[in-house]
Amino acid sequence: MIEDLKPFLILLVFGNIENLILAAQGVAASVNPLGLAILSLIAASCWLMIGTFGTRIAIKYAKYINFIGGLAIFILGIQAMMESLPGILNFFH
Repeated sequence: MIEDLKPFLILLVFGNIENLILAAQGVAASVNPLGLAILSLIAASCWLMIGTFGTRIAIKYAKYINFIGGLAIFILGIQAMMESLPGILNFFH
């Protein structure tokens, strides 16, 4: 099973970092932390099931999945930075 996940290891690491960033955005936006935690656990559980059962099918497309996933993480990271920029700039004034 570990060998099957090896091509997706980088995507898993950076995806988890992005999840932390998105959770921090939710907290900064004053979202209910309990609701955010429950939705995060549901989403993580769904992705775990999809990943567990879909790995055998998706392994053929690992390069494409890594590229698309990496691009999505990059875009979400840029979005997070752009949305937090006004707050950062106001902090220094």
